[in-house]
Amino acid sequence: MKAEKSKKRTTTEPSGLRILIVDDHPIVRKGLVGMINQEDGLKVVAEAEDYHQALDAMKANQLDLAIVDLTLQDVGGLDLIKQAVALHPTLPILVLSMHDESLYAQRALRAGAKGYIMKQEGAEKLITAIRTVCRGEVYVSEKMASRILGKLVGGQPAGAGTPLEQLSDRELEVFGLLGRGMGTRDIADKLCVSVKTIESHREHIKEKLKLKNANELVQHATQWVIQEGMD
Repeated sequence: MKAEKSKKRTTTEPSGLRILIVDDHPIVRKGLVGMINQEDGLKVVAEAEDYHQALDAMKANQLDLAIVDLTLQDVGGLDLIKQAVALHPTLPILVLSMHDESLYAQRALRAGAKGYIMKQEGAEKLITAIRTVCRGEVYVSEKMASRILGKLVGGQPAGAGTPLEQLSDRELEVFGLLGRGMGTRDIADKLCVSVKTIESHREHIKEKLKLKNANELVQHATQWVIQEGMD
């Protein structure tokens, strides 16, 4: 009888926490799958390369965690996080990104993610981040945690932070797309908004970054994209 109970516990125990990986680079996804599946109690059950595939995978699979990159080919990762949280509020999301956490971590957390880790970190830290978020806790680097706590304890004066931190999520997305060489109409089509809306974003970005004209805006955006290593 005892043996039977033991066997039942083993068979009903999941083969691993079920994970979805959302990244538009196949080589990155393959590397993550191999690394994660080697860990006890973790299993990648689905992959997606863009916003729509990710939402389909979330609907089709029972998931314990989604690992999401912020740079996707169709819709940005922040928008994906917001939509995923709205549709699947109990699904924790961990952002794994190349982008500087000082600029994006708090944006991701505000969007609904439960953790943020940069791709430059080692495999051990990624596994720690995965397990932390799956336990229902929030994961960010020690440096980022100290920064967030500092803001909460000491308050943040008006105008604090770098100029880019003053941009809204949408403005930062438009800024990045400008830096990749996209024109106003192309950006409007990609984001499914009017040209007038993008023009308004451009004006707000110029004002916040204290740029004089459209040429300075594009140059500044291009330099930032190169510096960030975006593609």
